Amino acid sequence: MENSAYIIDTLFMLFAMTLIIFMVPGFAMLEAGLVRTKNVSTVLMTNTMIYVVASMAFLLVGYDIAFGTWENESVSKWAVFLFQMAFVGKAINIMSGGVSERVRIVPLAIFTVIMGGFIYPFIVNITWGADWFKDTFLDLHMYDLAGSTVIHSTGGWALLAAIMIIGPRYKRYVNGKIRVIPASNIPLVVLGAMLLWIGWFGFNGGSVGAISSKENADAVALTILNTNTAGLSGAIITSLLMLIKYKKLDITMILNGALGGLVAITAGANLFDIYTPILIGAIGGILVVFAVPFFDKLRLDDPVGALSVHLVNGIWGTLAVGIFAADGKDITFLGQLKGVLVVAVIVFVLSYVTIFIINKFLIFRASDDDQQEGLDFEECGLESYPEFVRG
Repeated sequence: MENSAYIIDTLFMLFAMTLIIFMVPGFAMLEAGLVRTKNVSTVLMTNTMIYVVASMAFLLVGYDIAFGTWENESVSKWAVFLFQMAFVGKAINIMSGGVSERVRIVPLAIFTVIMGGFIYPFIVNITWGADWFKDTFLDLHMYDLAGSTVIHSTGGWALLAAIMIIGPRYKRYVNGKIRVIPASNIPLVVLGAMLLWIGWFGFNGGSVGAISSKENADAVALTILNTNTAGLSGAIITSLLMLIKYKKLDITMILNGALGGLVAITAGANLFDIYTPILIGAIGGILVVFAVPFFDKLRLDDPVGALSVHLVNGIWGTLAVGIFAADGKDITFLGQLKGVLVVAVIVFVLSYVTIFIINKFLIFRASDDDQQEGLDFEECGLESYPEFVRG
């Protein structure tokens, strides 16, 4: 059949896109479980808003900035767009989760338009896309299969800028001490993390780009295998560290360890043998365990651990490619490091300036009174658990 490869690869890309879209409820359930019940409707609304607003901004503006053209010879151009569109909201989901329980929806929606339409597409342009700055300092030679830096670190740097401007939740830090705010719904946390894990198979596997030949089919299968292995390793090492440090098995931390391993392998899941991801994922889990209390000591309030999972492991995963897959030509450690630093500066500066300006007109941070009451009533007008009596 003359067009069989075209049809098979298009179907593969659409299927991968569908798996990635499963990460939308994944982020929503994870964050809904980690925040207090009085803020759950707001978290769910925020995640829904990000998907629809970021996707529309990417359709109208962002895709052209990122790639410059819609034309594609080997796969339907509509499938290529949908696959890339599925990515765009994830960077903003990372940022929104980290400022949960004190961020207002409308100013965040405005930032989402700018992030989805301009900031994220610009990063894609200089890494995966049209490359406006070829043969300049911004001509990056960074290998990043599915976005350890392009997506995860991008979201992490935007989150860092947002936390610095918005500040911590009301009474999160009192008299120099950290006030623990426990998760409200552990089953939702597990469901969300597992949906994210499943979505990652489309996230990384789909980034191979084709499956219609034997070589491509093997590459996709290896990529998904290595992705899963890194997640397993991150969860296992985090479990062991929890037992050693605290004599307890904290499922929320263990799942974040798994997600840290998944972020770390995202840059080069197709490049490694089947054993290297064990090490990469394990280091990812270790980084999460130590990064969470580190950010708390800096008073960077992150209810879902997004800085530890996505920013720290986005950096680690990108550098790991330069350590374990360097070939001296296309992939070098210095090339990976340069890519990490350039993206860090661009995203942090643009995000900080954008949030700072929006914040002058529409305050991002909910008032202390609204935070005490819960954002659901003020932002959404309905609560997720109206029958609950608050203690």
